[in-house]
Amino acid sequence: MDYGYGNYQNNAGGGGFMNNGSQGIGENSPGGSASKTYGKDTLRPVTIKQIIDAQQAHPDADFKVDGVEVTQLTFVGQIRNISTQTTNITYKIDDGTGTVEVKQWVDSDVVNSMDTATDAKPKLMENSYARVWGKLKSFSGKRHVGAHIIRPITDHNEVQYHLLEATAVHLFFTRGPPEQLKKGGNAAQGGAAPGQQVGVGGNAADNGGGQSGRALPPLSGPARKIYHTLETSPQSNEGLNVQDISSRVGMQVNDVLKAADELLSQGLIYTTVDDNTWAILDM
Repeated sequence: MDYGYGNYQNNAGGGGFMNNGSQGIGENSPGGSASKTYGKDTLRPVTIKQIIDAQQAHPDADFKVDGVEVTQLTFVGQIRNISTQTTNITYKIDDGTGTVEVKQWVDSDVVNSMDTATDAKPKLMENSYARVWGKLKSFSGKRHVGAHIIRPITDHNEVQYHLLEATAVHLFFTRGPPEQLKKGGNAAQGGAAPGQQVGVGGNAADNGGGQSGRALPPLSGPARKIYHTLETSPQSNEGLNVQDISSRVGMQVNDVLKAADELLSQGLIYTTVDDNTWAILDM
């Protein structure tokens, strides 16, 4: 099954254009090049934290998220502040993972007509939610998003949908497509998973994976200890709170929080009822 994310790495085409369709640019097209890569221009759903953490090799280079070049992106968030100027409107948007400024350049006539508009369309207001389509930019060392479109969100299911989509794309690039994970899981049933060692009794030792046979990335000792506790301790669907984990493993609360941040960044656990309660993210 094609999940549609492979276009990011497809050198022959992508971005919604067919390789041999009438919209494609061929070798004989003016200014066209068969070797040009369109994958990076595919619209990428992201969180604001991914925008903040995006890497840039040099000031003129494209930004990279999860090691993949990104030029066009979309995200959702709550508008914390709106600043209207002569040539642009600046929105400060927060999605729970971070805050970023979004600039939309407008004609002065459009700005002047905003207050006299009589249509019933939802308007962008502070503390309301909005979706942004735009391009990540950097000026004087400060990042912002130049918005092509920004519109209010009227159905809050869109917020949850976007976060799930951004997570799915992130996992695709960091762990591979679902089919690849399934193949790895089937192979692990016949022996130790990658990063594990088989003991004398034939069981996979807890050297690189959990008891479920899941292969774990390189982790610090405290992070591995907390993952093991979350995996093996009796608990409800809400998981375990930081205080509960601290008492179970005999670690300071601050050390538990640091280890949990490491597991969160690896996509191994997720927050449940609050920011200090976690559960294992099943794959």
